[in-house]
Amino acid sequence: MIFSCPDPALDPYFAAKLLSLQHEAYALEAELVGDDRLPPLQEDHEAIAEPRVQWCTAWDGVDLLGAISWHEHEDHVDIERVMVSPAAHRHGIATALLGHVREDAHGRELVVSTGRDNAPGVTLYLKHGFMPVEDEEVPPGIWITRFRLS
Repeated sequence: MIFSCPDPALDPYFAAKLLSLQHEAYALEAELVGDDRLPPLQEDHEAIAEPRVQWCTAWDGVDLLGAISWHEHEDHVDIERVMVSPAAHRHGIATALLGHVREDAHGRELVVSTGRDNAPGVTLYLKHGFMPVEDEEVPPGIWITRFRLS
């Protein structure tokens, strides 16, 4: 497995691969939470390439296995997306990507959210010491749980 930190705004090939992975991964979450209106499923090539976050990715040759994105603040780091190809689940990819961001955070608090009914996502964050903070309904009918790791 190879890790890299490309920028989808600068690499159209990567942006296309990333968007495909995002739609594949979040389609599975949509099934788990029973709603396909998840914001990541609504994004297109332009939205995925907006330079608002940093990315780290896991590859097997030309196959994109997983990706994580985050936005840094002075006192904390917001993890925006954690996504793994359903074909690569349970191979430690999400754990490795979370480890990369945790190391890059240099002791700052990490904040992440997932669908409240996304049992694999909730389990992942709890396993890594994240604590649930609150549930929020965004958009109406879709509930997320926010987690923090100090």
